[in-house]
Amino acid sequence: MRHAFGKLFWFGALLGFGSITILLLALHGANVFDFGGLALHGARVVKFAVFWGAFFLIVAFYEEFLTRGYTQFTLTQSVGFWPAAILLSAGFGALHLGNPGESWVGILGAVLIGFFFCLTLRRTGNLWFAIGFHTSWDWGESYFYSVPDSGGMAPGHLLHSNFHGPNWLTGGSVGPEGSVFLFVLLVLLWVVFDRVYPEVKYPAEISDSRL
Repeated sequence: MRHAFGKLFWFGALLGFGSITILLLALHGANVFDFGGLALHGARVVKFAVFWGAFFLIVAFYEEFLTRGYTQFTLTQSVGFWPAAILLSAGFGALHLGNPGESWVGILGAVLIGFFFCLTLRRTGNLWFAIGFHTSWDWGESYFYSVPDSGGMAPGHLLHSNFHGPNWLTGGSVGPEGSVFLFVLLVLLWVVFDRVYPEVKYPAEISDSRL
């Protein structure tokens, strides 16, 4: 708790929002996405911004603690960090199976996003970066840029944005998490994070011989 909402959380939030922005700018540059005009005005802009911020913070807490919290630590003691990360990232993808509009490409994208979050846990020593990234990515995707998120479209979104083009580029009903550009972005995120945080910090309680 001493790290709660500290610099790791806010750096994660900044990188999460920046990442979804880069992804959608790439789609816009490929002429398959338009940002559109405002769908909200006046006090409703702030009202829904705060509501969705709080909502996606709760989602991030739930999904990160469920799939990369105690379960990750416990499985690590049995099978090692990365085998546990693979299993739980698959479980993270499975959480999205019931979403309307989801596809196998979107599920794969969710699995790989979860695996990236495991890297952030491994290198920072806690979940706060992942929680910040997860919150702002979902907020930026669903509210700010107003695009489908894992097959679902949030009411009370900011823009009249729209996709037009092949599903492999736009993600179709899944949204940008089903776009081929997502996989390029994840590779870049992995490389950058690996360089910025090169030291393994998790789990400190288990000797390296067990990993």
